[in-house]
Amino acid sequence: QVELVESGGGSVQAGGSLRLSCVASGYIFSGNCMGWFRQAPGKEREGVVAIDRGGSVRFADSVKDRFVVFKDYAKNILSLQMNSLKPEDTAIYYCAAGCGSTAGYGGSWDEGSYKYWGQGTQVTVSS
Repeated sequence: QVELVESGGGSVQAGGSLRLSCVASGYIFSGNCMGWFRQAPGKEREGVVAIDRGGSVRFADSVKDRFVVFKDYAKNILSLQMNSLKPEDTAIYYCAAGCGSTAGYGGSWDEGSYKYWGQGTQVTVSS
């Protein structure tokens, strides 16, 4: 049984930093699709980070140059270091993994291409 558990969310002032972690059990990150998505109140879920089977990372334009991904394949931990946070980064952040039938090589922003999801962790950035 695959389980993804996120942690590290919280409240921070604008300009601050947070580090989210996603720990996988029953699943191996290496060679598989991974991603981080977020959903702000009243908005649709959107992709933040997408990682393909080869480990290449794509960032959404809104977080590029501010967010960094760390991949610990030995421990099956995917971390998201979020710097220079803005109020518009406020959302529930979800870890996603598993190349679904439509994923191809991975690295997709299509949430339907991911098989497994964590429960989410809240990030709140105040101005």
